[in-house]
Amino acid sequence: MKPIAFALLLLAGAPAALAQPAPPAPPASSFAFEEVATLGPAQVVGETPNGRRQSVALTGGTVSGPGISGRILPGGGDYQSIRSDGAVIIDADYMIQTDDGVIIHVRNVGVVVPPTQGRPAYAWAAPKFEAPNGRYGWLNDAIFVSRISGVGDPSHPGFRLTVWKIG
Repeated sequence: MKPIAFALLLLAGAPAALAQPAPPAPPASSFAFEEVATLGPAQVVGETPNGRRQSVALTGGTVSGPGISGRILPGGGDYQSIRSDGAVIIDADYMIQTDDGVIIHVRNVGVVVPPTQGRPAYAWAAPKFEAPNGRYGWLNDAIFVSRISGVGDPSHPGFRLTVWKIG
C-alpha cells in the first residue's frame, strides 16, 4: 500500500479513535447508617512539617441505620492535621458497640476543606470497619464512603457521619 493511501486510511478512522468514550456510570451505593458523635476539646500538639497536629477525643454518640444500631464508645479519637490552606486531614480511630453488645472497630480517614469564594465545603471520608464474624460481617466485606457534617455548638461540638456502602 502506498504511504499516502495508508495515511488516508488512518485519518478516516481518526474521528472514531479520537472520540472520548462516555465516562462510566458511577457505582451504585446504598445508605448504610448514620453516626452522631460528641467531641471533647482539641488537644493541640503544635506545628509539624505536615501542618498543625491536634487530637480530638470522641466522647460518645449514636449509630443508627437499617442493619445496625448502637453507640460510639468513649475513648476514641480523631487525630487531625490542619494544613496551611485550612483543610483538615482526619484520621479517626474508635469503637462502636451495637445494641446487642458487639464491638466494632472503626478507622475513618478523610479530608474537610472549608468553603472558599465560588467553591462549597468538601467533607468526605472512607471508613473501614473491623467487625467480628457473624451478624455484622457485612461491614468487613465492602467499601464505604461517608459525608461529614458538624452538629452541636461550640460548647458541645460533634459531627454527623452519613455512611454509604458502595456496590
